[in-house]
Amino acid sequence: MLDVAGRRSTLGAGCLRRLSTALALGLGATLLLASTGEARHASTASASLGPIGGVNIVGLYPGVQATSADRELASARALRAKLVRATVPWSMLQPRGPGQNDPQALAYLDRLTAAASANGIGVIMAVDSTPCWASSAPPSLLRTCVPGRWSKANAWPPRNPASYAAAVRYLAQRYRSRLTAIEIWNEPDQVNEAYFAGPNKAARYAALLRAAYPAIKQASPQVAVLAGSLVGSNGAFLRALYAAGIKGYYDGLAVHFYHLTLASVRSIHEVQLANGDATPLWLDEFGWSSCWPGQRIQQEQACVTSQTQGANIATTFRALSGATYVAAAVLYKLQDSSAEDFGVLSASGARKPAFAAFADALLAPFGSVNPVTLSLRRRGAHVLASGSGPVGDFIQLEAFRGGVLRYRALFTLDRFNRYAIALPSALGTRGLQVRVFQFWAGLRRDAHESI
Repeated sequence: MLDVAGRRSTLGAGCLRRLSTALALGLGATLLLASTGEARHASTASASLGPIGGVNIVGLYPGVQATSADRELASARALRAKLVRATVPWSMLQPRGPGQNDPQALAYLDRLTAAASANGIGVIMAVDSTPCWASSAPPSLLRTCVPGRWSKANAWPPRNPASYAAAVRYLAQRYRSRLTAIEIWNEPDQVNEAYFAGPNKAARYAALLRAAYPAIKQASPQVAVLAGSLVGSNGAFLRALYAAGIKGYYDGLAVHFYHLTLASVRSIHEVQLANGDATPLWLDEFGWSSCWPGQRIQQEQACVTSQTQGANIATTFRALSGATYVAAAVLYKLQDSSAEDFGVLSASGARKPAFAAFADALLAPFGSVNPVTLSLRRRGAHVLASGSGPVGDFIQLEAFRGGVLRYRALFTLDRFNRYAIALPSALGTRGLQVRVFQFWAGLRRDAHESI
């Protein structure tokens, strides 16, 4: 995705593909001779207040006008958002030296936090992008680094983590109660290195976190510190961070999951628990692009229709409301741009169907979720199972004969949340009982038919 500096993000699609491979999930299936137990549910608790709902807005970028914050926050309030997340490039805040804060940058951030406070909305500042003067980039990149303009040198972490800690301490001290959280960098595990480049990423990110956490807490203890900003859900990078000593230096773990959002949330939480980490997850980027039918793929994500975008957002937020370990769910994003269509507003500011869908979900987080459906019909020597389901997780199909499980398939839905599976001819076409369910919801919300 394109952030405020025009940099491209792959949204972690490669990491999720590796997760799918590791779990041996997809369209494969096996004939079974034994019964199976129920699928594990994603949440151990059935009641919670649900995650705090929010939306990503335009952050600090070259030429930004302070008054644009008013428009962004007015739209966020109409959406019923309780949080906004904005990118704050350190390279724009202090382009020319330590402590030399850019007046235009401060004017925008002052206006943003004031407007958010007036509208009863919390602010997450995601602070990344190293200024030229602090970057650890090699000399060949530093020679092309111009203060206030994005270059590859800005993606390299600082030579001295203390310089970053001083910058985030300043933000925490300046905005205090107007600031809900500071997110330490953006997507350090991105394979394209658009945000965090160079060697020894886990160790260098951990050093940033260990420097930033006490600095922020000393300035303003109530400001939450978010670690991670991870796109990979298989846990490889998170385990490396644990080994590098991040525990005790954050109040929440930020994650950005677009494809198979619910499965990814569950997967990363299980990695947390396996490593003795009970801090809450902040899903502060998730979403879908309404670029269908004009495009098939946008920012490495499957394009969907405007109606599907709205349904997916509402379904996912309501599904997350049962997961007590998810503290916040912040949609990407408020408004479309010329490059992408992930917004709930069009580029011209018109409300898309997703605006009303998300607003309704924020008002009623425990509302209804799209159910799994199932239809069976004979097609030659096979039985064809087809239907639809809620977005966000793997789906399981099980076929029984005489109460004995004979076949099981794990699969994902298409971009329109539909599926069609031809059962093996060895099962025959009569006397079958079939059920289908989503892993997140489990068997309590299955669909079942006989033929």
